[in-house]
Amino acid sequence: MRIAVSSDMDEPVARLVADELRERGHEVRLHGALSPGADPRWAACSERAAREVADGRADQAVVCCWTGTGASIAANKIPGVRAALCADAYTADGARRWNDANVLALSLRLTSAPLLREILDAWFAAGPSEDAEDRDNVTHVERLDEGRAAR
Repeated sequence: MRIAVSSDMDEPVARLVADELRERGHEVRLHGALSPGADPRWAACSERAAREVADGRADQAVVCCWTGTGASIAANKIPGVRAALCADAYTADGARRWNDANVLALSLRLTSAPLLREILDAWFAAGPSEDAEDRDNVTHVERLDEGRAAR
């Protein structure tokens, strides 16, 4: 799987995200402070990673900033992106299962190495729900994107 990874700071946990993904066999595309010369601002690098998902150049993305909030907000401005800020494995599982999230947002401050591994395990183990109500909610969000893009 191709995964875009962005971070506004070159922090150990951000590097660990990229390393963990590579160890799991994914192709990793770096943005922000993880890519020399790239714009490290959280809004800019999160946008770039999210656009890769929206444009089909990446299957998913992981966006990071100090709290994870700004990265998730910026990513969610891109039509077709469903970014979820996950601070634990249960939230990551639900984000993939019920929300069909395609971008994982993480806090550089709160995510330890063991917690990161748990979150990634849950994220990749879960797939989108086939439940009609869950699919209907995701379809509703996609229609919201269409309305935003038409403006």
